[in-house]
Amino acid sequence: MQEAGKVAQSTENPDYRKRRQRVFLVLSGIFLGTLALLNVLGISRFIDLSFTVFGISIPMVVAVGVLPYPITFLCTDLISELYGEKRARDMVWVGLLLNGWVVFLLWLGGALPGFEPVDAATGLPVPDAAGRLPVFYEVRQLAFGAVAASMIAYMAAQFCDVRLFHFWKKLTRGRHLWLRNNASTMTSQLLDTTAVILITHFYAHALPVASDEPLWPQLLVFIASGYVFKLSVAALDTGPAYLAVRWLRPYLGLKANEEAVED
Repeated sequence: MQEAGKVAQSTENPDYRKRRQRVFLVLSGIFLGTLALLNVLGISRFIDLSFTVFGISIPMVVAVGVLPYPITFLCTDLISELYGEKRARDMVWVGLLLNGWVVFLLWLGGALPGFEPVDAATGLPVPDAAGRLPVFYEVRQLAFGAVAASMIAYMAAQFCDVRLFHFWKKLTRGRHLWLRNNASTMTSQLLDTTAVILITHFYAHALPVASDEPLWPQLLVFIASGYVFKLSVAALDTGPAYLAVRWLRPYLGLKANEEAVED
């Protein structure tokens, strides 16, 4: 009887504190896990998504690391909406630390002795007959370039996303989620895409650009391709964002426009 009473009481009075902790853990876990993955995969491969419309060829080339990136903005928007600006900013800072941790592990993995032949003069692994480094070192070199670009762009874009989201939220008095979700994400992703492409080329020299063709038109194609892809996904995630907020508010015990602030 006592156990049945406890179950009934638990059903009538759900533990919203645990629910809020659990949902925040899931959202931040998806955000941080995606961030770590895209920094490693980053610019290891470029995908040709070019298409033709009315006989006109539209170039679209995106790095494989771009594919999961829009989900990070959906996570920050959901945390901003449900948990407030401070929690969203805290997660962005943790993401920066994660970037540093990825760089440290990549550096440590290359600094420790291994079984591959090493050039005594340079201390670097010897390329094979095809002139390629061992797989780890190729991934490491590309990841270093991706992380260097993404760390700068990430800070600017994510803080821009969080700040603009709450600017629109205050301006609309908590209404029109579609406006703050899209306006904040689309603006911050333009900043992010431009910074990543420029830093990746001028610092990491990792973009597949043709040396015999003008540089800036090619860079603009990369920027436009990445941005249009992110823009399309940002527009498509408005529906899931609405559904998630509509379901999560009662699940978390939150009223309209209420945020799950820390006790």
